[in-house]
Amino acid sequence: MTGKGNGSVITTILGRGCVVNGDFMAEESVRIDGDVMGNVKVTGTLVVGSGAKIQGNVEAREASIGGEVVGNVQAPEKVELTATAKIIGDIMTNVIVIDEHAVFHGKCDMNQETPRKKNAATRKAVREGKRSAKAALQEALREVQEESKALQEENMQAVPAAETTAQEKSEA
Repeated sequence: MTGKGNGSVITTILGRGCVVNGDFMAEESVRIDGDVMGNVKVTGTLVVGSGAKIQGNVEAREASIGGEVVGNVQAPEKVELTATAKIIGDIMTNVIVIDEHAVFHGKCDMNQETPRKKNAATRKAVREGKRSAKAALQEALREVQEESKALQEENMQAVPAAETTAQEKSEA
């Protein structure tokens, strides 16, 4: 038996009605049609059938999901959600395929190639950029406050001049 179009041989099957309470780990490729109440870790391809339910995180090289997963899915090569899939959790992969009518509630991270930790030079440049941006914002705020103050002073000087002009007109 092979996985969906990828040529990998499925070596383990959890059939319908099968319930696993606890973490499930297997070498090579696996098909799950039952329920797993725990994390699933597979070294090859994971196929989750349309009636299957997994409550836990999933790790596999690639995953084709047609059932329900409540947990995060991490499959560096590919994740495919068929029309019957329901994922409540985050997905980390390089390639994702989502069929129409699949349900996915979470975030998808497809940037696994990017290093997780920034080097010291990058952190320093970011801090300096933040400082210069902060200084620029403070300077702009000062300028706006000064302009506002100048406008208020102009308005205060314009009001007495207008009152004097009105009094001169009424006396005449």
